[in-house]
Amino acid sequence: MVNIKRLPSPILESYEWQWDGACMGVDSSVFFSPEAERGAKRQRREEAAKALCATCPVIEQCREHALRVQEPYGVWGGLTESERAKLLEQRVAS
Repeated sequence: MVNIKRLPSPILESYEWQWDGACMGVDSSVFFSPEAERGAKRQRREEAAKALCATCPVIEQCREHALRVQEPYGVWGGLTESERAKLLEQRVAS
């Protein structure tokens, strides 16, 4: 179960950056894995998501949001779940 206590309050300013995201209007299946997705298919989907993220003017805000709230699913700010987990581990170890 996701811990929603880490999420910012539902105030427009907390999420306003999302309106400028390159992902606006893109199907969420690009960023979030269907159940049991594995291997090359998952890698291709994540690479496509990361390519879109690379064009995004708010990639830094997106990435920091995902790290701050410990977003457990999907590609956020050009990082996969495992990449974010690794970064968080490094931050804790520092």
